[in-house]
Amino acid sequence: MMPFHSGEIAVQTRAGVREEAERIGQVICNTVKPAALSFLSTQQMAIAGTIASNGTIWASLLTGNSGFIQVLNEQTIEIEHTSNFTDILHRNLDSNAEIGLLIIDLSNRKRLRLNGNVTIQQPEKLQIQIKQAFFNCPKYIQTRYLETSAIAELPPPEIHTRNTLNSADESWINQADTFFIATANSTQGADASHRGGYPGFVQVINSQTLLFPDYAGNNMFQTLGNLAQNPQAGLLFINFEEGHTLQITGQAIILWDRELISAFPGAQRLIKLSISQVLETRNATSLRWQFGEYSPANPTLGEDRKKEDLEKTL
Repeated sequence: MMPFHSGEIAVQTRAGVREEAERIGQVICNTVKPAALSFLSTQQMAIAGTIASNGTIWASLLTGNSGFIQVLNEQTIEIEHTSNFTDILHRNLDSNAEIGLLIIDLSNRKRLRLNGNVTIQQPEKLQIQIKQAFFNCPKYIQTRYLETSAIAELPPPEIHTRNTLNSADESWINQADTFFIATANSTQGADASHRGGYPGFVQVINSQTLLFPDYAGNNMFQTLGNLAQNPQAGLLFINFEEGHTLQITGQAIILWDRELISAFPGAQRLIKLSISQVLETRNATSLRWQFGEYSPANPTLGEDRKKEDLEKTL
C-alpha cells in the first residue's frame, strides 16, 4: 500500500521533497509498535479529527485518566475518556466512523498519530481499528505540565455557537502559542495534527479569516496534502490554564506566494482559513496545565503586520 495519496504527493512534489518523503514515509504502518504501547500507557490527552454529515471537519479534545487509551491488540485501541460528552465529535461519529487521533504528551514533546475507524461507540468509550500509526518529531511543541490533580467539581460545559469570531476569540487566538488542526481525504480518512509557534504566529485578519505559517516539518505533508484534496479543516485552541476550548471549522487554502510568505520568518508556506462556524466550550475538561518553556525550534516573529495590509494582499 502506498503511504501517500495524490494530494500529499502533489504538495511534496511542489515543495521539492518527494524523494525524502518516500524515505521518511516508511515509518507509517497500521500496527501499534512496542514503543507506542509504552507511550500510550501513561497518556491523558488526545486530539480527535472527525467529519460531520455536512462534510465540515472538526478537531476535538479528548482527556481521561492516565492510560485512558488501551491497546487491545496491535491494530485496535480503546479510548475510555472523561471528556465533554456534548462535543460535536459524538454526533460526527454517528454519521462517519473515520477518526484521526493525535496523542500528545506536552511535558516531553512526544506525539503519536493513530488514524482509523471507530468500530464501537458508547458515550465514554471508543474502539478504533488502526489504519495508520506513526510518531512525529517534537518541533514547535511548547512544554506544559499537568497539574497534580484535576478540578474535582467541574461545572457543566457551556457551549456557545457563532458564525464569526468575537473580540474575546480574537484575543485568545492572538495570544495562542499552540493549536491543533484536523483534515481529511477521500482515501485515508481523517487526521489530526499539531501546530505551534510564539504567540502571534496565528494572525487574525478579520472575524472570518485566519492566516498562519507552515514551518519546516517532516516533509510528509499529511495536513497540507489533505487540504490540497479537500479544503475543509477544523482548528482547536485550548485554554490550558482554565480548561476551555475554541473549535473552528472552515475552508483552508495553501498560499505559495513568496512575497507574502516573506513577512512570516521561518514560514515555508501560509494557510488561509475562511471560518464558517465557531464553537466555544467553557469547562470542556477538568485537566489543567502549567506552562514550561517555548520550543527551541520556534522561528522568531517578524515585525507586526497591520491587518488591513494583509487583508489587501490576500
